[in-house]
Amino acid sequence: MTSSSRHTFHEFFCGGGMVRAGLGPGWKCVFANDICPKKAAAYGCNWGSAELRVSDVAAVSPASVPGAADLSWASFPCQDLSLAGVGGGLGAARSGAFWPYWRLVERLGAEGRAPRLVVLENVYGALTSHGGKDFAAIAAALARGGYRFGPLIIDAAAFVPQSRPRLFIVAADKRMAVPGGLAADGPLGPWHPASVLKAFAALTPPLRRRWLWWALPTPPPRRLNLEDIVEEEAEAASWRPPAETERLLGLMTPVHLDKVRRAQRAGRRIAGALYKRTRQGQQRAEARFDGLAGCLRTPGGGSSRQTLLLVDGGHVQSRLFSPRETARLMGLPDTYALPDNPNAAYHLTGDGVVVPVVRWLADHLLEPLLRHNTALAPRSQVTATPLGERVGP
Repeated sequence: MTSSSRHTFHEFFCGGGMVRAGLGPGWKCVFANDICPKKAAAYGCNWGSAELRVSDVAAVSPASVPGAADLSWASFPCQDLSLAGVGGGLGAARSGAFWPYWRLVERLGAEGRAPRLVVLENVYGALTSHGGKDFAAIAAALARGGYRFGPLIIDAAAFVPQSRPRLFIVAADKRMAVPGGLAADGPLGPWHPASVLKAFAALTPPLRRRWLWWALPTPPPRRLNLEDIVEEEAEAASWRPPAETERLLGLMTPVHLDKVRRAQRAGRRIAGALYKRTRQGQQRAEARFDGLAGCLRTPGGGSSRQTLLLVDGGHVQSRLFSPRETARLMGLPDTYALPDNPNAAYHLTGDGVVVPVVRWLADHLLEPLLRHNTALAPRSQVTATPLGERVGP
């Protein structure tokens, strides 16, 4: 594919550019934005800073965003969109950054530069935050902007040894034709679990008419397990003293301790993940040996700091996952340059998007949609659609 035929994209809340890594050489980034200087430094180290603007998204003007991109990707902050629905939601400071981003998209549309595709990525809890009202507000914004849309739940465990279910809302210009095979007449497992069905049912009839049941193929069996990403000589993570490992084992209930004992009897080296929980006011250690790590998070303490367990016969070792191991769990190649500071590296990877998931979406949905609609002209303006009162700040 020549550079002139590459798809173009904007990457907002870009972090270290993991979406850029997933889209690959068939795509050209024409604008990237993040507010965090540390993440921006990692982005610049890996991709260069020519397209990068380091600022609050609210400070980005249409004049600073070049051209009419094929895709606008926004992995907006997730901290206020908890599964429990007790966070501040889209009205709070962090996850509320969606609204200035969306106003920018609307302003680009008013100039005839609306992206043909939009992908919004966030935590699973964005579907249920505030009783589903936050998702409904996003759906209404997309519809008013001239898009049809559909959510997908994709667990990174299908591609990398990390359990990481995430919500991907893929929106397409309503004028785009959707070729057969890219959308279904109804929900498809595992992309549309019960939470997606509930979110659909809660929408108004006009919004349900804008809904698309995106269809993705079933991924092939995952090739990597946790043992495959272990860094044999991890400079940034040292093994704990045996007494400290014994202390962690002592925090386990019989159920989890039995998992360790079974791994010891397996007759081969097995890697597992351990994370701490507070159960009924008491700290507990929980282990898994299913070939997966738990969901990576930023290094805020508690269960966010996962421990690697390496079991080889009677010998059990423990340490934190190394920065490079967390990068491998995100599907990043070892050529990807991580920050020298381990906490900065953990923050970068814990906040990122899993690279092979992006590639799967591009291969099986984004690129086929764009190829099928090569003659689609930019909209001269965003045409308001009467879907009710405006939602959002």
